[in-house]
Amino acid sequence: MNYALRIDLERPFDEVVGLTKESLAESGFGILTEINLKQTLKNKLDVDIDDQVILGACNPGFAHKGLQTEPSLGLLLPCNVVVRHSAGVTVVEAIDPETMVTLTGNSQMEPLADEVRAALKAALDRVAAS
Repeated sequence: MNYALRIDLERPFDEVVGLTKESLAESGFGILTEINLKQTLKNKLDVDIDDQVILGACNPGFAHKGLQTEPSLGLLLPCNVVVRHSAGVTVVEAIDPETMVTLTGNSQMEPLADEVRAALKAALDRVAAS
């Protein structure tokens, strides 16, 4: 099962993180959480990993619609977007909202998942084109 929308870029990690945040905002997503995995794992476990950030992105309108259809949807929010750097490539991945339909088993979520997918894909496409 493919559960992510993904782009690969040969651009600096920090630049891509900034572009991703800007592009998500253009698609109506705010960043509720930002977890720097590299820093967290270094601080907590004293291990080194490549640069990686998890952005908890939320579009309030989409979230509200989703909760109206599936009351337990909060378990799957916010939409995680990961920016990571490895072997000279910066990868941006977003959870595919279709995964939420599959996990909930609620087919009434399908139209909203399509909307959210289009918005996330547009955000990733802008990052790729910039």
